[in-house]
Amino acid sequence: MTRRNRRTFTEEFKTQMVKLHESGKPRRELIQEYELTSSSLDRWINQYKNSGSFKEADNRSPEEEELMKLRKENQRLSMENDILKQAALIMGRK
Repeated sequence: MTRRNRRTFTEEFKTQMVKLHESGKPRRELIQEYELTSSSLDRWINQYKNSGSFKEADNRSPEEEELMKLRKENQRLSMENDILKQAALIMGRK
């Protein structure tokens, strides 16, 4: 089985594929004609229906946004904690 090279698609192309699907062109024909993966086409259709945008940031739920924010804060606090531990070790030696 040969591996396919990763391709990138423009926003205009994605919009065109969604519009073709909405106008009644069968999903299977779109996938075969344009050599797409079914998961890509499905994701584009869902993103376009939900937000009208194909950008991941525009399609995140508020919970996903909050989770990302909390993970960043957790990472920052963990780094600060490590720095303070190192400082305490250094001060303890003097």
